[in-house]
Amino acid sequence: MPELPDVETYCEALRARVVGDPLTGTRLTSPFVLRTVEPPLAALHGRTVERVWRLGKRIVLSFAGDHHLVIHLMIAGRLQWSDTDGKPFKRPALAHLTFPRGTLYLTEAGTKRRASLSVAAGPDALRPYDRGGLEPLAASFDAFAERVRSERHTIKRTLTDPRLLSGIGNAYSDEILHRAHLSPMARADTMDDATMTRLYDATRAVLVEWVERFRRELGGAWPTTVTAFRPEMAVHGQYGKPCPVCGSPVQRIRYADNETNYCARCQTEGRLLADRGLSRLLKDDWPRSLEELDA
Repeated sequence: MPELPDVETYCEALRARVVGDPLTGTRLTSPFVLRTVEPPLAALHGRTVERVWRLGKRIVLSFAGDHHLVIHLMIAGRLQWSDTDGKPFKRPALAHLTFPRGTLYLTEAGTKRRASLSVAAGPDALRPYDRGGLEPLAASFDAFAERVRSERHTIKRTLTDPRLLSGIGNAYSDEILHRAHLSPMARADTMDDATMTRLYDATRAVLVEWVERFRRELGGAWPTTVTAFRPEMAVHGQYGKPCPVCGSPVQRIRYADNETNYCARCQTEGRLLADRGLSRLLKDDWPRSLEELDA
């Protein structure tokens, strides 16, 4: 699922292309992509886009008259753009949103239709879409620490809980924890101030660095490749590859459709965290450290 740096990149690209312009037309090719009935999508036609912003992992286009279009990409949804005088986008799209300078396309890989559009109007209309998470780049240290310690979770779960922190998912939580030299299984509610400071600084640094990286790479172009797996990442998606800090092989914990990647030497004092599947299968043969793994 696109996370804070990816969603911010989409927002920046949209601001440069649609703010100040009216939505001139829409076309839906899937009846399931629009999740609201009232107001209708046609209520946005002719209205000028006043603001494009991020609400958690959602993209919001705010129009004149206190109307909003909420785009939720979920896991496989992506946005594509075609300039009015450029080549049209040829692949199938769930929705077409037309503006004077070009057309915005909502696409989704696979057969599961999770990406969505929602139309909202009124001063409190966006409240149902706000999960309540604290914005990590706007929060003070005290506010961040209070939120992290507010529930008895592992720090991995806390970072990715949208009710606690906004915009962070599986990929960037791995990168943050590696930067902070913290185990994903560390308890969030018992973290001391020194450790919390490392986490706070790492969270801000990692998110800002990736936003700035995307900005430099794109140079104003549209983001055509949005993925949770980047070769420049330290640990996420890097299972078996050397940690860029210490050279030890990156480890993983697999669960459901996700996996957590970490460096045992940098984050867990050399201990290997139990993988739900393999550790149960191997039992006493499951290695407890990097040394046992090498042996």
